[in-house]
Amino acid sequence: MIEDEEGLVLTISDRLISEGYQVDSSGDGDEGLQKAMTGAYDLILLDIMLPGRSGFDICRRLRQAGIRTSILMLTARSQTIDKVEGLQIGADDYMTKPFDMMELLARIEALLRRSAPAPVKQAESQIFQFGGVTVDFRSTEVKKDGKAVLLSAREFQLLRYLIEHRGALITREELLSKVWGYAPHLFTRTVDVHMAWLRQKLEDNPRAPEFLLTIRGLGYKLAA
Repeated sequence: MIEDEEGLVLTISDRLISEGYQVDSSGDGDEGLQKAMTGAYDLILLDIMLPGRSGFDICRRLRQAGIRTSILMLTARSQTIDKVEGLQIGADDYMTKPFDMMELLARIEALLRRSAPAPVKQAESQIFQFGGVTVDFRSTEVKKDGKAVLLSAREFQLLRYLIEHRGALITREELLSKVWGYAPHLFTRTVDVHMAWLRQKLEDNPRAPEFLLTIRGLGYKLAA
C-alpha cells in the first residue's frame, strides 16, 4: 500500500491483516516505487496524491518496466478524467475516498482472483494471430507488426477472453463478470476504457477498428 495518510494506512492494514493478508506500506512515492519495482507483491493499493512522486507516475513507470501486478488506485479526486487517466496508464481499478471497507475488500478479492493465472484452452495454448497482431498465451507476449506491445494484466486478460470467444457477441456485463469478477451492474465505463486502449495499441485505425468491434447497444466481439 502506497499511501501517505497514516490513519488510513493503519485502518486498512488492520482490517486486511485481520482478513489474513500480509501488508507492506510506504508513505512516500519514491520509496513506494522502489518497493513495487523490487518486491514480490500480489496487489498494489496506490494513492494518487503522494509526496515525492504521484501515483500516476508510479503506475506509469511500473507498466513501462513490464510489471503487471494488479493496481487499485485510491484517490480523493472524483473527476471522471482522473479516473480515466489512471485506467489509461495501466491501473486495473480505482476507488474514490471516502469508500466503504467492505467494498474495498470485495474489489481486492476480485483483483486477486483475476490476476491468478487462468488455464488456457488447448487450441490457444501457444500462439494466436489476427491482422498484424501476434498473441503468445504461454509467454503472455503480444506483438504488432513484429514489435512488442506492452499490455497491462487486465488488458491481456480482456484480450484473451475475446480471443477465446472470437466471433461471438460478448456483453459488457459478461466481460465485467468474467474478466473483472465484479457484479454486472457496476463499472461499465471500466470495460469501455480498456477496450479503447486495446484498440489504440492493436488496431491500425482505432477509430475504425477492423478486429475489436463494438456492437452498438449490445457489447463487443473480436472478428473471427
